[in-house]
Amino acid sequence: MEYELHLFIITGIFVILALSLNLVLGYLGQPALGHAAFFAIGAYTSSLLALNAGISPWIGLFIGASFAAISGMIIGHLTFHLKEDYFGLATFGFGLIIYSGINNLTDVTRGPMGLPGIPQFIAFTDLYNSLIFYCILILLFVLITIFLTRRIIYSPFGRVVQSIRDDELAAEALGKDTRQVKIMIFTIGAFFAGIAGSLYAHYITFIDPSSFNVMESILVVLMVILGGMGTIGGPIIGAAVLILFPEMLRFIGIPDAVAAPLRQMIYGFLLVILIIKRPQGLVGKYKLW
Repeated sequence: MEYELHLFIITGIFVILALSLNLVLGYLGQPALGHAAFFAIGAYTSSLLALNAGISPWIGLFIGASFAAISGMIIGHLTFHLKEDYFGLATFGFGLIIYSGINNLTDVTRGPMGLPGIPQFIAFTDLYNSLIFYCILILLFVLITIFLTRRIIYSPFGRVVQSIRDDELAAEALGKDTRQVKIMIFTIGAFFAGIAGSLYAHYITFIDPSSFNVMESILVVLMVILGGMGTIGGPIIGAAVLILFPEMLRFIGIPDAVAAPLRQMIYGFLLVILIIKRPQGLVGKYKLW
């Protein structure tokens, strides 16, 4: 039972992360390839505050998310004029910078050795420090993320976001400040990614740079594309499939040294088949190309 609860918690965290990327990739139409950077900023900020300053994880969670949001706003300001591939390369570079920073700033982040002993969330019930408590906590944050995402997307602001995806020049011709909209949606997406990072760190209680590398960013992009960009349900299904499906390899006796590269091959195969047969994703309406 503990194994199933653990998978539920990890899936929920990646659902939040995939939904945050979907705001930028699915609804805004910008190919962000460094989203794990905001995941890392939230995780490391919250963890370092708890370990070095004794700040409660409950407070550190929102501070970490705020730092991620500020980083997203800065990157949004620097890259708002870039289009498509160039925007993707810029965000990819930002992801590499953050990964290199946490890997080499050993005096602060301990580099490859990681941060052990990260405090967990403290609840005011007997469920403290239990998997049941974390399931409830993650489910609550998933529901909040879905609710706020729907409120954003189905608001007048959200319609402007989608109009930029469909035809940015037309949106500008109608007098919309596309620059400001891009920065705002990038900031919001980074905030939710920071939330996911902090939840991940305080649940696992150990983080190191390997959890926030380029492949992690690609994995989240695959979740959004697989499920369907520009939908609420798409990233949820994509995250569930890509987190739970590889776990099946554990039950067929494949050694770990073989399972890891095989998992990457399966991801690539699924993506190729999906783009050919159903480019809008499993439940999506908006096509990648």
